[in-house]
Amino acid sequence: MARNHFLHACFYTVFGLASHMAFAALQANSAGLTEPGDEWLNYGRDYTEQRYSPLETIDTNNVDKLGLAWSYTFPTNRVMESTPLVHKGVMYVTTSWSRVFAFNAKTGEALWEFNPEVPKEHLINSCCGPVNRGVALWTQNGETSVFVGSFDGRLIALNAETGEQRWSIRTTPENSHYTITGAPRVVDGKIIIGNGGAELGARGYVSAYSAENGELVWRFYTVPGDPAQAQESPALEKALSTWGGKWWTVGGGGGTVWDAMAYDPELDLLYIGTGNGSPWNRDIRSPGGGDNLYLSSIVALRPSSGEYVWHYQVTPKDSWDYTATQHLILAELNIDGQQLPVIMQAPKNGFFYVLDRRDGKLLSADAYAQVNWASHIDLETGRPVENPVADYNKTGGSLIWPAPFGAHNWQPMSYSQQTGLVYIPAQHAAGYYSKDEKFSFTKHRWNTGVDLWEMRSHADPVIAKATMDAIVRGYLTAWNPVTKEKEWEVEHPEASNGGVLSTQGGLVFQGTGRGEFRAYRADNGKQLWSFGTDSSVLASPMTYAIDGEQYVAVSQGAGGAIVLAVGRPRPQNSNNPNRLLVFKLDGTQTLPPVLASKAAVRNTYEPLNSASRELIAQGDKLYERNCATCHGGSANGSGVIPDLRMMSTKTQSEFVGIVLGGSKRHSGMVGFYETMDFAQTEAVHAYINHRAAVSLEEEEYSWWDQIRYWFWYYSARLGDAFPWLANALRDANMSP
Repeated sequence: MARNHFLHACFYTVFGLASHMAFAALQANSAGLTEPGDEWLNYGRDYTEQRYSPLETIDTNNVDKLGLAWSYTFPTNRVMESTPLVHKGVMYVTTSWSRVFAFNAKTGEALWEFNPEVPKEHLINSCCGPVNRGVALWTQNGETSVFVGSFDGRLIALNAETGEQRWSIRTTPENSHYTITGAPRVVDGKIIIGNGGAELGARGYVSAYSAENGELVWRFYTVPGDPAQAQESPALEKALSTWGGKWWTVGGGGGTVWDAMAYDPELDLLYIGTGNGSPWNRDIRSPGGGDNLYLSSIVALRPSSGEYVWHYQVTPKDSWDYTATQHLILAELNIDGQQLPVIMQAPKNGFFYVLDRRDGKLLSADAYAQVNWASHIDLETGRPVENPVADYNKTGGSLIWPAPFGAHNWQPMSYSQQTGLVYIPAQHAAGYYSKDEKFSFTKHRWNTGVDLWEMRSHADPVIAKATMDAIVRGYLTAWNPVTKEKEWEVEHPEASNGGVLSTQGGLVFQGTGRGEFRAYRADNGKQLWSFGTDSSVLASPMTYAIDGEQYVAVSQGAGGAIVLAVGRPRPQNSNNPNRLLVFKLDGTQTLPPVLASKAAVRNTYEPLNSASRELIAQGDKLYERNCATCHGGSANGSGVIPDLRMMSTKTQSEFVGIVLGGSKRHSGMVGFYETMDFAQTEAVHAYINHRAAVSLEEEEYSWWDQIRYWFWYYSARLGDAFPWLANALRDANMSP
């Protein structure tokens, strides 16, 4: 017996040492060093993508002394989603339009700026604005390069000291509808980059380029092409049997790799998360049925060759825009007495997945948010057990949780080695799905196969506002991946909030959509500190140390899909200042004042005051299909892009020239002459002015509107708990 105990002790000692060594390898980083230490060298800090820092100078006992050390106001006013990197005392950060800035990370001195001069006209190919999430670093022969993916599809290498361009290559077809918004990754001298654009008709792929000269090393397509043609890999030949119809002609298939990646150097596996189908509706995309591989999947590849190794499909036959492009995290977890190497994800579909990253075996999958599209994930088959409500093509339309924005979107989560918890910037909202009976693929437009007019909460502005206020919200959710339970949760009034950082100091940092940057206790979620910002904080924080002093940095600037499409203005961001905020203990700096904006005035256009109800109704549907994804559903502007209800008399008179002629294309507003005619443009114009004349502010409500507001608010809250009731109420009251 003693001998057996001794052997067991030896085994676990050796196993523990091996696990520690493997984990140390995971903490390697893109700059070719062994451990980032005081620096932040990769999008998720190191290869694990945990966004966990061992720095502990700032902790639960002194975080209340955190103050602004320095800040910088960028010459942009769109969304900020970048995570800064810090190497050798220099900070590298990106803004919208793929601009790159370098700063002295201690003093905030601006060192250089690089502007790739992205054509503003390319904005038409975007789902969510000209966003960029960061850069990658690589050091070779003592020289460090900075790599950025430009919004219009280029991969650019810069000299880290000067910002001068070393090389630039195009990663997407010329004049295509592809975009790049994600941060590159570097693995063994290869720059890994994906792209976006599924709604616009893209076929997804991920590419690897030489860090030295930009030569293409390999490319892996995530969905098959025309079956009459040879497929690019055996994996695609295998995937062909899971597709039907002519998907390559109605939207390209989708499956874009626009964000999530992680790398395990011990296993030499690169993990990518793939996106939704194009169009969303599988009955249009693939009417012959099938799971449609490798949509909405975690795929493991060999980084040297792009060779397929394994996959796990998170949402088979995705019809709901349930991407698996959300943040991937590598960790070592003790599951049922075994120390296992795992990969974790909280994708859009509302279930938290833990997989064995060696072979993709499903270990657990449990709901971390409200879900009604599936009852559970069958651990034997690894497949969701769908509820009848999920098939909106058969039901005629259904209110489904989560909404297309997902229970978790692009904002990165964090795993704390200290608490063993995963901190998820979770979202709560339902989406009404119904088939677009008049679908036809249209270039430069969202091709979802779902009726976007029906998808909004309600045509009546009072009911729409009440519904949105009641059910659209966000959470910071602390999830235990071992016990598969929520440890704690903080509710936010906005659905879209910031990414997360956890530290050895027992802290969790997150920004909010309402313009706060907060610190919480990692063990119980108690808020310990906050800082008021001038705009939403959606980007992920990071931390670093210089000369023994710890800093915490985060970018501010509202925008993104939810903010633009939902159209819920933030009171702080009329000018939406884009800033970098850097904090330290006893920091004494203050934010510069925000320039006052012009008073917003609703200006109806006299020639359209007599527009008929029929014309307004026509404009309503045309607006939702062509305009809502940028200018907000029901013409409710977000404050990031100009609110069309506030058009000046000059803009009113130029409306047709702007919308059809593209007179403001150099500002990103291209002409719609390919898809709309003069009469349709006038219908949209009439609808916008009709909406300008309708009061949306609660304090302006009549007594009857106030009664209706609160009735529908509480009805929506009740429907939130009983989805069948929410569906019934919506169906009964959707007419304008």
